[in-house]
Amino acid sequence: MKKLLYILLLVTQVFWGQSAFEKGNDSYKKEKYEEAVAQYDQVLKSGKQSAELYFNLANSYYKMHQVAPAIYNYEKALLLNPDDTDVQTNLKFAQKMTIDEIKVVPKVGFSKMIDDLLDVFHYESWAWLAVGASVLFLLFFIGYYFARITVVKRIFFFGMFVVLLGMFISIAAAIAERDHYKNERPAIVFAEVAPVKSEPKTTASDAFVLHEGTKVFVIESLDNWRKIQLTDDTEGWIEKDAIKELK
Repeated sequence: MKKLLYILLLVTQVFWGQSAFEKGNDSYKKEKYEEAVAQYDQVLKSGKQSAELYFNLANSYYKMHQVAPAIYNYEKALLLNPDDTDVQTNLKFAQKMTIDEIKVVPKVGFSKMIDDLLDVFHYESWAWLAVGASVLFLLFFIGYYFARITVVKRIFFFGMFVVLLGMFISIAAAIAERDHYKNERPAIVFAEVAPVKSEPKTTASDAFVLHEGTKVFVIESLDNWRKIQLTDDTEGWIEKDAIKELK
């Protein structure tokens, strides 16, 4: 009986979440953006999330000119679907609403080459490439084993090593990207104006000031303070309530 009640409750939540999502979409089409946000938030509170949900929520905030929540939800959508070009495009539009212009320190040499290689795919895509390579390796091995012509055997043998190399590269890239994803702590500044301190205390001098919508990376936590780093490698301490972490 308890299992039946649990199943009914789960089904009810699923349909209710879909209904709230559809109501949110309808409100958005009618340009009732506050109502749309309220409906989308109800879906999130029910435990449901998707890239489309965060994208629609971000669009609603963007229409309301609320830069921080718009950027935050676009970033959340990208975490679930990194290759979505619509989200990437709208995020760029939202970022143009921010005040801070933070430069990106370019990487050079071997580290740049490695980063460019890893950024080609998401870690899940690298993992699937490794799986595909392993299947291809098995097929080449079967071809090598059953081939009777010397030239054909050599082709399959050479192909085995090429595919094996590709498989190891894919596995290494998937692991590296996964570790980077787990260790990175991106956050969005939600405070309209957020002073960044040289030390984790209120009386410390301001190192610089950030404004809402700016993306930062948390590298350390201490009580009510977070040590952050910008894309130009600038660091400082900001109050926890001034930012909202993406993970």
